[in-house]
This record gives sequence, structure tokens and C-alpha cells, in this order.
Amino acid sequence: MTAHRVTRQQARQIAVRAALLSAERPDDLLGMVHDLAMLRVELTTTVAPAADHVCWSRLGSSYRAVDTERALSQGLLFERGWMLRPMSDLGLFLAGMRTWADRSGTRGWIEANEDFARSILDRIADEGPKTSRDLPDEAVAPWPSTGWTNNRNVTQMLECLHMTGRLAVVGRVGRLRIWDLAERVFPEAPEVPADEARRIRSERLLAACGIMRDSIAVSPTELHGVASVGEPAIIEGVPGKWRVDPAQLDRRFEGRTALLSPFDRLMTDQQRVVRLFDFDYALEMYKPAESRIWGQFALPILHGDRLIGKVDARSDRDSGTFVVHRVHEDEPFDRATRAAVDAEIEALASWLRLRVVRGAVD
Repeated sequence: MTAHRVTRQQARQIAVRAALLSAERPDDLLGMVHDLAMLRVELTTTVAPAADHVCWSRLGSSYRAVDTERALSQGLLFERGWMLRPMSDLGLFLAGMRTWADRSGTRGWIEANEDFARSILDRIADEGPKTSRDLPDEAVAPWPSTGWTNNRNVTQMLECLHMTGRLAVVGRVGRLRIWDLAERVFPEAPEVPADEARRIRSERLLAACGIMRDSIAVSPTELHGVASVGEPAIIEGVPGKWRVDPAQLDRRFEGRTALLSPFDRLMTDQQRVVRLFDFDYALEMYKPAESRIWGQFALPILHGDRLIGKVDARSDRDSGTFVVHRVHEDEPFDRATRAAVDAEIEALASWLRLRVVRGAVD
């Protein structure tokens, strides 16, 4: 098959439009999650939890944080691996649930703690949904990690039972997940064979990204190995092999300005961000303050089909303010661009029900 030839600008527009960040916005939560293929759960509240921020940046002020929580509790979405997905996609994950323990190397630990696992399942069956704090640690063999999960036997067993399809997340209390039996939460769904499920999920991932590097390393947290889907593409002046969703070609593009979560779909593949957008960015929340360049939780600024800067900001809910420490302009903004960015800052603060307090501009 002859590769499609696109310019870098066309590739950026494909990526932005596929991520639902063009002027043509989605109008409902479930359709948005379907088109993005997933909604990442990241509870950092420096600005807003990732799922809520991503929804706001697409749906606007009509979105409320309770909408996602309600969709999860009503069985319209399901959570797996810290990602929310449409319940209609459940069949694409059932085969992976059956084999997860072997692929993750946890089967031996689960089997050594079979009575512990059964106790958790029986308690939830008899008493209803539980959080990790409601369950005693009855592990015979401790979780073997030498890192932060060391001896966190209850949370690790819950995660194992979740990933193997026996428990489902039905809500949260603060940062704690609420667990119920999957058989009480999940509807009957035919299991899609593993190879076919991988292909379908790869097609969905490509549709959500528009154009992707032809590499199994594109999104390992979402899919362990991406099938060869879409059609080959060459991006003028950009190295590497690419795959493009042909449905995204030759479509009209109209851009807008948006403040993105660091965990946004558009930011999924750092190499793609660099090559298509020439955008230098790293999430610096885990760096010492003195070594940060853009701030603890800088928000990428999208303007049209370009990533043009970062907003270093935080939500101070105690004082009711949205503190904008600094707006980093990768290249000096013109008056119209600055006005558009300022309007987005005000819109985000208003949605958070906070008052903007501004600092400097770089």
C-alpha cells in the first residue's frame, strides 16, 4: 500500500481533531469517552483530577465531576487499570482478564493467598461494597515488592482480583476505590477472542489519536503491543514510520484554544508531541522545586493546531482561588492569542468555582 503523504501541519490537525480538541466539540460524556477510547483516572488535584479536566476541556462548563462518578456507579462506564471505558467495550477485555495473572507474574502470589482472596470476595458478597480500609489483612504470603507496595497486601489483592475480572470499581470515597463483585456490576457480554480484541482496540486507539508512530511502544499502559491498523503515512520533514486513520484524512479543521491536563489524550505519546508539535514538555510534579522549569503541574496550552506554552497554576480551594504563578510563552503571544489564553484561564477557574489570582508571564 502506498503511504499517504501529509505535511506536519496536516498531521497536527489530524491529531487535534481526533482528540476532540478542535472547534467541533462533543456533546455527551459517553460518546466522548468512546471516541477517546478511554478516560484516564489520575486523582492529582493540583488543578483538577485528570478525568474531570479532560472532560471539561471537551464538554465545557456543562460538565460536572459527578457526571463521571454517576456514569461509573450506573454501570455506563467501567474501570480497568486506572482507566474508564464504555461498558459497551467490556467484551474486548474479558480475554485479557482471564490471562492477566500469568502475564503479570502474580498467579503464584494469588494462589499462595487463595484463602485471603476468598475471604475478601465472601465478605463483599455478604456485606456489600467495601474499600480497602474495610478489609482485614489475612495474607499468608506478603506481597513481595521492595518498593512502595511492600506489604500492602489488601490493596494488592484487591487490584489482582480487579484485573482478573472478579471485582469491579463502583465508586470512590476520597481516593479510595469502592469494590463490588464484578458479577453484580458487569452485564453479560460475549468475550471477544484475544487477537480480535487487540485489533479492535488498536483501531479504536488509532481513531482516538488520528495519527500514531508505527511502534508497539506508543501506548503501553493502554495496550501491550499495538496491531498494525490504519494505513501507512509519511509526514514531510518528520522522521519515523507512521500510521494514520484514513477516516481522518481530508477533513476540514477549525481550531480553538484549550488548557490541557498533563494526562490529556493529545499528550499520550511524548515522542509524537516532540516530532509533530515541536513542544518541549515534561510533568515536573515529582522533581525537586528548585529543578523545575515550568512548574509543578504545568498545563499545556493548545492554540489551533499548535502547542504554544504552559500555564503554571494550582487550585487553592482553601482560599477559593486559582493561582496562576506564570504563563510560559514558548514564543511571544500576540494580542489575540494572549486574550484567548486568558479567556481559557478564566473559564477553567470559573468551572472550578475559583477566582483567578495572577502572577507573571514568561
